[in-house]
Amino acid sequence: MIVIGLDLAGVEKRPTGFCLLDGLQADTCDIYADSEILTKVQAASPQVVAIDAPLTLPPGRKNIEEKTGVHLREADRELLRRHIRFFPITLGPMRQLTMRGMKLKGIMEGMGFKAIEVYPGGAQDVLGIPRKQQGLDQLRVGLEGLGLKGLGAGMSDHELDAVTCAYVGKLFLEGRSVTYGAPEVGIVMPPDKATCP
Repeated sequence: MIVIGLDLAGVEKRPTGFCLLDGLQADTCDIYADSEILTKVQAASPQVVAIDAPLTLPPGRKNIEEKTGVHLREADRELLRRHIRFFPITLGPMRQLTMRGMKLKGIMEGMGFKAIEVYPGGAQDVLGIPRKQQGLDQLRVGLEGLGLKGLGAGMSDHELDAVTCAYVGKLFLEGRSVTYGAPEVGIVMPPDKATCP
């Protein structure tokens, strides 16, 4: 089972965390350009690509720049109901991230790969492990507690979030995930009180 996790940056000049997860063995790096991301995805031929970026627009919006009163998707409302912190996709820098995520999803699906939206910070909350803001070592230890291997002490926050993305993608393939919002366009998350594999 091969899963790719992407902690996608809003622009190519900032690092995107990349994780190739083979079973529970993680191989990570920071990458930048869309072309590099797509080359790595094609080479890995994953069953799913789990992307930390909004991959859909709020209902009724034709594009992210359209001025409407609708700022939240059903998945976002579910995060609010669960008291999970997030940035609305119509907020400043999130617009660039949304456009990049939607573009990459379209290209990947055109290449024959399934792409799903995930949210590593929210997944870490549900899994009961620290977010990166609480310390990278604590996050790494929390991920290792899930059985994940190959996590080095010098990994970037982007890499650790990419590992989280990939882990959620693994749960998705195993039928052990839940989706906040509409099934085909929501945010894939671990189930409540998720257990270690």
